Amino acid sequence: VQLVESGGDSAQAGGSLTLSCAASDYTSSTYCMGWFRQAPGKEREGVATIRTGSLSTYYADSVKGRFTISRDKAKNTVYLQMNNLKPEDTAMYYCAAPCRSGWLLRQDCDYWGQGTQVTVSS
Repeated sequence: VQLVESGGDSAQAGGSLTLSCAASDYTSSTYCMGWFRQAPGKEREGVATIRTGSLSTYYADSVKGRFTISRDKAKNTVYLQMNNLKPEDTAMYYCAAPCRSGWLLRQDCDYWGQGTQVTVSS
């Protein structure tokens, strides 16, 4: 499985960004794909997951109502729409798949992308 993220950028607080994760050699309809993030000096934390078959989603409390994860099956790509960005959203964002559960647990995910940087200024 190869995962390539894109879309990271700098934004003002209150702004929006959309991240993309293109997956190759990934065809599971059982497990999840997920977005995680890691800020400098902090542990990598789960942001959102989407089950690739049912498209059920799960979000961290810190992003609920602001971020939306979605999947384009034809393109085998997962997106993270981020609205109302806050400075605390600043981090390197990573795509992961397959994730055996949808509970935002790093240890559940087998493959990781290289990351894309999101920087939010106040």
